[in-house]
Amino acid sequence: DLQYNNRYHVPDFETSLTSWETLSRQAEKKYRVIKDIPYGTVTRESLDVFPSPNPGSKTLIFIHGGYWQMFDKSSFHFVAGAFARYGITTVLLNYPLAPTASIDQIVLSCSKAVHWLKKNLHQLNGDPEQMYVVGHSAGGHLAAMLMIANGNDCHSLLRGVVSISGLFNLIPIQLSRINSALQMDVATATRNSPAREEPGAFGSLLIAVGSAETDEFKDQSRELYAHWKGRMRSIELMEIKGLNHFSILDSLHAVDSLLHKAICDFLI
Repeated sequence: DLQYNNRYHVPDFETSLTSWETLSRQAEKKYRVIKDIPYGTVTRESLDVFPSPNPGSKTLIFIHGGYWQMFDKSSFHFVAGAFARYGITTVLLNYPLAPTASIDQIVLSCSKAVHWLKKNLHQLNGDPEQMYVVGHSAGGHLAAMLMIANGNDCHSLLRGVVSISGLFNLIPIQLSRINSALQMDVATATRNSPAREEPGAFGSLLIAVGSAETDEFKDQSRELYAHWKGRMRSIELMEIKGLNHFSILDSLHAVDSLLHKAICDFLI
């Protein structure tokens, strides 16, 4: 429980949350945004899109964290602001939250969003052949799940995934207090653990984690890297010095940060 309690380990975490909100509202004012586009019929199956001014642009799809049970896409509009200068379309993804939704349903919703974008992205100045997913924390888990060769076909629709401070083995989560909302049994946790599944062979993955995160978060990233290395087109593990679970996402907005540059190299 202590290893997965990020707020305990980062006492000033609210500084990051406040910054994300401030930067997100600034992005809304500066760039065109289309809000609450439904991609499904379930509550919260919706997208906010910052369309590129140029048709057929590369597209970044961001999946937020919050242990599958909190936060909203609107708090992460700053991601669009961070990458708008490169002329890309940015999509912020909402998904159903626990305890109303199961982890299986949440994963399915994210897959549904990718398939919806494949069919409709051209209307939003995005190129459905150049979709990349970036996810943080629980969103990093969901992003990795899209790369699994399990029949949902998402791995063949995506150019690549960036998973930031993700969770890839849900057995420890199933044993923690976090599971009071998720209500996973062992079988559910196992089939939703990317580190226990096989990736699509042609996918590309960048795994990023902060050196100031807990040992469990660093071990989760190392475990996925070790299991998937050599089984996909490309995979890289970055452990970024001095960053914690919140400051690593803060760094997305700094153009000179290692993570921002790495994502640009990956995406652009």
